[in-house]
Amino acid sequence: MARAKDELAQDYKAMGDSVTLINAIIAGDSMGDEEDYNDDQRKDRVARNVAHLELMIAKDDWGKEDMADAKKAVTAGNKYTK
Repeated sequence: MARAKDELAQDYKAMGDSVTLINAIIAGDSMGDEEDYNDDQRKDRVARNVAHLELMIAKDDWGKEDMADAKKAVTAGNKYTK
C-alpha cells in the first residue's frame, strides 16, 4: 500500500536525519549526548541508522526523491562499522 504524501515527506525527513547523524558520528562531530558514547556504542548507533536507511531506500513507492545522500551514508556507515 502506497504511503500518503505527508507520510512520504515525514519518512524522507527521517532519512535525512539519519544521514546527518551517520555523517556527524563518522566525522567525530558532537551530536548532543554523542560524546557520552564509547566507540562500540557509536558504531551501533550508526549501524541502526544504516539499517533504517536501507529499509527506507528499498520501499517502492517513492516519487522523485533523491536517494544519493542516503546511499552514500549507507556506504560510509557500513565502512565505519566494519
